[in-house]
Amino acid sequence: MGYGHQRPANALRHLSGGEVLITNNYPGIPEWEKDYWTKSLESYEKLSRLKKLPLVGSLVFKAMDAFQKIRPMYPTRDLSRPTLQQLFFYSMIKKGLGKDLIEKIDDPKLPLVTTFFVGAYIAEYHGYSGDIYCVVCDTDASRAWAPLNPQGSRIKYFLPNDKLKERFLMYGVREDNLFVTGFPLPKENVGKDKEIAAEALSRRIVRLDPLKKYREEYSALIDSIVSGVSTETENQGAIKIAFAVGGAGAQKEIGGELVKNLAILIKQKKIALNLVAGVRPEVRDYFLTQIDLAGLVLGEGVDILFAESKDNYFKEFNQVIAESDILWTKPSELSFFCALGIPIIITDPVGSQEDFNREWILSVGAGVDSLPIDHVEEWLPDLLESGRLARAAVDGFINAESLGTYNIEELLNVK
Repeated sequence: MGYGHQRPANALRHLSGGEVLITNNYPGIPEWEKDYWTKSLESYEKLSRLKKLPLVGSLVFKAMDAFQKIRPMYPTRDLSRPTLQQLFFYSMIKKGLGKDLIEKIDDPKLPLVTTFFVGAYIAEYHGYSGDIYCVVCDTDASRAWAPLNPQGSRIKYFLPNDKLKERFLMYGVREDNLFVTGFPLPKENVGKDKEIAAEALSRRIVRLDPLKKYREEYSALIDSIVSGVSTETENQGAIKIAFAVGGAGAQKEIGGELVKNLAILIKQKKIALNLVAGVRPEVRDYFLTQIDLAGLVLGEGVDILFAESKDNYFKEFNQVIAESDILWTKPSELSFFCALGIPIIITDPVGSQEDFNREWILSVGAGVDSLPIDHVEEWLPDLLESGRLARAAVDGFINAESLGTYNIEELLNVK
């Protein structure tokens, strides 16, 4: 599956001895299943990239997104009726999708934890002997995430927030199958007592509040979280920005515009930009071209994070985030990284679930919408001088749950 499902699985991989099985690409997968998943993923990625095209691309994407659209939260009502998306997946499962995988891994002594709702469907339908858990990867979820027969299902859910518990109750899921844990973030970025995240936050606050406007007004709050930071005045150097594209390579053009419009500030060593291309060589090559066109030199204030494998990418990404001051991205599963105390500048959502993720980021105060990129060299310094991004960093640290991985460990009774 894509980044949205594999990133939280990566944060939990230590629970299975360091191994993650990918539903659509595991050793010995039947050819017909691999072909089905490959075509499905290619279609989704193509449609994600099509959204940027005028009129036609937008219409096609909206048609696809309608199948996974999340209904409004209010009024409270029964939303247990299955969707067409669910019925389609179950029709494939009845034909044998996933049966081979479950037969290979079945173990009554081990819980199965999946970050993809179809994986949970597959495990239950094909009779996995152990407990079945599903990690929800967005701040809200469509009906497709709940079982076809929610009252009779034994699938248990790890939810990132309380709102989703209310949502799943509306979908008909039994309350005893719902656990609000928070999203599983990488332990190397958090710490058992949030000490790693707090240390990174203490460095960010100073850099994100150069005029001390936020720190002077909220010194008591800040000192209660990270002592001594409210009065620190040391110049911390360039503001480090991580710009991350989606797994399909969507919005890479925004990264190109950032390179062009921030070039002067990069040359002045006021901004350092890390362009996250993930595992896509075509996105890396695009960024390399844009860096060259802007008259910049790779490694001198601008870098690219590219990895040959997703395992290496996730490891390197976590390191980049630990050193960054701002995360600039669409509101994907990366929305939850605000809990590490890193403010998010939000680009346009891609899909219904990202609309809800954006609303959540803003509701907890952990980020701001991006203004027009063609004037970023003017409004970004103003945003920093106002202390708004420092406030977003603190609000995310306080209001968003960062201990999801540890909470899931405790519920599974494993370390």
